[in-house]
Amino acid sequence: MNLTLKPTQKEIKAYYESLAEFAKHGVSKETSVRAAFADLLKHCARQFKGPEGKWTLIEEYSYPLASGTRGAIDGAILTDLSIPIGYWEAKDLGDDLPKEVKKKFKIGYPQTNILFQTPESAILYQAGAKIGEYDLREVSQLIKCLLDFFAGAEEDVQWEEAVENFKVRIKDFGNDLEALIETERKENKRFAEAFSGFTDLCRQSINPNLSDKAVEEMLIQHLLTRRIFASVFAQGEFLQRNPIGQEIEKVVHALTTRHFNPTEFFASIEHYYARIESKARDIQNWEEKQQFLNTIYEKFFQGFSVKVADTHGIVYTPQPIVDFMVRSVQHILKTEFNRTLASEGVHILDPFVGTGNFIMRIIREIGATQKSALPRKYKSELHCNEVMLLPYYIASMNIEHEYYRQLGQHEPFDGICLVDTFELAEPAQTSLFSTENTERVERQKRSPIFVIIGNPPYNAGQVNENDNNKNRKYPVIDKSVNQTYAKSGKSSNKNALSDPYVKAFRFASNRILSNQEGIVAFVSNNSFLTELSFDGMRSELSKDFDEILIVDLGGNVRKNPKLSGTTHNVFGIQVGVSITFMIRYSIRGRHHPARIWYGRMDEFLKKEEKYRNLQSNSVKPLYGFHPEGEPLTFNGIDWKQIHPDPKNNWLNEGMLDEFAEMMPLATKAVRSGEASKAKDVIFYLFSHGNDSGRDDWVYNFSKSVLETSTRLFSSTYNSEVNRWIEDGKPDDIDNFVLADGRKIKWTRNAKRALTQGKFSEWNIEKIRKAAYRPFCGMYHYDGKIYNIEVAHFPRIFPTEKSETENLVINVVAAGTATPFFCLLTNKLVDRHFTGDSQCFPFYTYSEDGSTRRENITDWALGEFRAAVRVGGKGLLPGPAPETKSK
Repeated sequence: MNLTLKPTQKEIKAYYESLAEFAKHGVSKETSVRAAFADLLKHCARQFKGPEGKWTLIEEYSYPLASGTRGAIDGAILTDLSIPIGYWEAKDLGDDLPKEVKKKFKIGYPQTNILFQTPESAILYQAGAKIGEYDLREVSQLIKCLLDFFAGAEEDVQWEEAVENFKVRIKDFGNDLEALIETERKENKRFAEAFSGFTDLCRQSINPNLSDKAVEEMLIQHLLTRRIFASVFAQGEFLQRNPIGQEIEKVVHALTTRHFNPTEFFASIEHYYARIESKARDIQNWEEKQQFLNTIYEKFFQGFSVKVADTHGIVYTPQPIVDFMVRSVQHILKTEFNRTLASEGVHILDPFVGTGNFIMRIIREIGATQKSALPRKYKSELHCNEVMLLPYYIASMNIEHEYYRQLGQHEPFDGICLVDTFELAEPAQTSLFSTENTERVERQKRSPIFVIIGNPPYNAGQVNENDNNKNRKYPVIDKSVNQTYAKSGKSSNKNALSDPYVKAFRFASNRILSNQEGIVAFVSNNSFLTELSFDGMRSELSKDFDEILIVDLGGNVRKNPKLSGTTHNVFGIQVGVSITFMIRYSIRGRHHPARIWYGRMDEFLKKEEKYRNLQSNSVKPLYGFHPEGEPLTFNGIDWKQIHPDPKNNWLNEGMLDEFAEMMPLATKAVRSGEASKAKDVIFYLFSHGNDSGRDDWVYNFSKSVLETSTRLFSSTYNSEVNRWIEDGKPDDIDNFVLADGRKIKWTRNAKRALTQGKFSEWNIEKIRKAAYRPFCGMYHYDGKIYNIEVAHFPRIFPTEKSETENLVINVVAAGTATPFFCLLTNKLVDRHFTGDSQCFPFYTYSEDGSTRRENITDWALGEFRAAVRVGGKGLLPGPAPETKSK
């Protein structure tokens, strides 16, 4: 869009009025007068809105200099993708501006689109050349200066539009490549053999259950992006040198032996490739190139492979967070272990390396502090894993390039493995992709890892069973989670413990425990800090480590609707984020259970402000604390020591001390039938609401429409049962069943019922009214095959008659984002009726509707009677029991 600026605009007038006011008081220092020009830049930036949102002026923008240190440029114009497209440096009124420009360029300031400015004059450089000099005392010159500066930024940002178009078109090209590969597998013998061999390698290395489709997708990813990565790195020989690249290039070569020509195939998106490659060549700063590359990669997955992006959490770590974590680990090593990242024997592992940012930053840190140690560290003490092919490539090239930047010589990086980190805990496999990759994995497993650092994936699981996109099960690591985090927890809901980031904490803890000492540093989902489901995890972390330091960056949009994921969350996602450092000493008892430090950043800060609070800082101030010292604030973070309560709540502000002594509504022990424990609770049975997993199939305002949808579901389901039996009952049910969302919606229990050979018996009597949402009733089709979890409602409303006499109190489950309220109903209740509903019925029944029983315990009835008796005369019928009221 065009920038609109006129001499009569209030922003232009305000600029000159501010300068006049400064001049009246004799103020000319840059630090005092630059605010006026900053306001003008902010006004201009707000007029632009690209594919990803508005532009923003970020003041005091951190920038790496030629010396290896960081400088603070007065301002940078950033797109919403955090890509800088223009820089601004303010100087004093009396400064020699051309001389200052030379000084700044000499120390490494960017030359792409940078404006040097005093209150009276300005010089603009673009693409290394001086575009113009401007007399800012003249309003026409001021406007021309701004127009030229933002015109350069607008031209520079056109690559983002190319990325967006690339994202839209890439899905079609992926589908075309998929069809081509399917054809070539049938008709091209050489390609079929190469593909089969590559698939076997992938299954041995990554996942024994990997489907042919998944391998095809890896090959398609490679074909669609190899040109972009080559232009970024200018390392055409990499694929021939890397052991994984060698294998996949064999397959690509076999694919092109007949009529497939990649150049002709991609001709229609040549201009997208050209625009993106041009941007890659223009970027001089390596950190900006990293941001550019990560943006391309995230956009690629959003357009091409949404399922992979969802399962693996394709969101890479912003550089300020990486910097903060690496600096903090360096400080902890020095303070607590008298060692450094460069010290011999300090083996470092990034288990989820992504594009390699953490390892690169560690190499940079070692290069700045003890460069002579780099060859040893690089060769034998830096380790990382990646499970997806493309980020594996990027990380390999990034890390090798960073080493080259530090020492001026190229060396292949042997510390990276193409392997699933969680698979390393499983029984040994015979081969991991190639002999060289297998040797790398075995060397890593033997290494005494001292530091584990990174960004684990976090995604609790697929939403739609038709997607066949589950998080993978890992028998060994899952068992370890169950025997520790799950076993120690009192919460009834353990589902959240299946999230990959929880497995990552367990894996890292196990690895450090095996070494007896060390550090874990993760940036992750922060739900484990507060949610009831993670009480066991909090308990075990306190036992496994001696010090735990947490930087809570907030940003949970789901719990705080006033927040914006793109504005306040440091990753631009919906869930909250925290950085956690966990320290284990070889000599136990120093702080056991762990001493826990908690630092909370104002979650209403914009993500750029949070980055600035982290930039150039570490956890160093914490070590000035006395164990019972007062909270300390530094760089926008309020620090305090936290003391877990007996229920392993870490953040228990607002919880009354007497809460634990209150009478519980119900307990799992009583519900499970342990009659001896049927005291100190009000209800025998409680239940969460019905969880359908397919609301659009089993709920409807129209009874006739619901009849049609459930009949279709039943018919399709029964056909699939018959087909499964006729095909010999194959084990891989996920890839066997029909995944057509127009005919059926699968859930885990429906698949389980199919593998048991159970058929659906459709019955119109199962259509009854239900309490779907507050004050919103709908027709519902009942039944275990049709719903993920019917809970205990077959015992609460087994028949229509029971609806005329039974009542259910419905409350909001503890630990949810929904404010507490309760409703009374006489219908089946949906899981989200009150927001993760917990339901307490007055009566319970046998599932056939007989044997009605009051659900309030005898003990509770006695307590209530005793509590309301006045002067020995009860307000309730019956004798006063000899019980002491609470």
